[in-house]
Amino acid sequence: MNDYYVVGMGEALWDILPEGKKIGGAPANFAYHVSQFGLPSCVVSAVGDDALGNEIHENFTSKGLNYIIDKVPYPTGTVHVEIDQAGIPQYDIKENVAWDNIPFTHALETLAKKTKAICFGSLAQRNVVSRETINRFLDTMQNKDDSIVVFDVNLRQGFYNKEILCNSMKRCNILKINDEELVTISRMFGYPGIDLQDKCWILLGKYNLKMLILTCGINGSYVFTPGNVSFQPTPMVEVADTVGAGDSFTAAFISSIIKGRSVAEAHSLAVRTSAFVCTKKGAMPTLPAELTE
Repeated sequence: MNDYYVVGMGEALWDILPEGKKIGGAPANFAYHVSQFGLPSCVVSAVGDDALGNEIHENFTSKGLNYIIDKVPYPTGTVHVEIDQAGIPQYDIKENVAWDNIPFTHALETLAKKTKAICFGSLAQRNVVSRETINRFLDTMQNKDDSIVVFDVNLRQGFYNKEILCNSMKRCNILKINDEELVTISRMFGYPGIDLQDKCWILLGKYNLKMLILTCGINGSYVFTPGNVSFQPTPMVEVADTVGAGDSFTAAFISSIIKGRSVAEAHSLAVRTSAFVCTKKGAMPTLPAELTE
């Protein structure tokens, strides 16, 4: 076993796209890209004891990806994805599926004690079983002061509420959010009228965060740290689709921070990585050496 792991925890599923099915879910996308940056990563989720679940195991094994993905008596998750004319995905996420029911096992307890960084979202917390597993995993992690705990908000359909968001923001030390999600959360938390940057400063202070990452699509991205802000414009590229671009951004950023890079260096790499992923179909393209080295 490695000395430490970078963990993506939550949904493992199939995106049913117009051109066919592709493995999806933010945790797998995140962990796969972290592994491309040369760090030991692991996906934590659950699948059904069915053909789709077996195929996820086989696919991750073929990619050389570490995973703890138990088989549970629920169907493997699927999401029907329609891509609109701007290349933006619209999702129909099936409910009461395997990844809603991730069990907390001895293997997860062992992994948690060796986890240096974790990324989790709100979607995987829509059901109490996976929500409790995520929270137990966070409770079990060692070296809390040195650990990186990323909450990548990822609001989908109606699968979130104020309590889950509030608890997750308390549990993380890096919050990643996009401009649309920030507007939604600001309405829920009662400060809708101020500009986006002021909202970010409020959240950074209120939840005692080390960093807040705000992505604004074509309008660039920001990384807020106490007393400082980094801005990067979004590179103009020919977009194939945007699926998984945000997860690759997070993976590149966190990998850089773990390797001791500055926030500005990590931010620059994250922007270039997500722009590259946008030029490819699907969420898990092989990254070029000029990014990963």
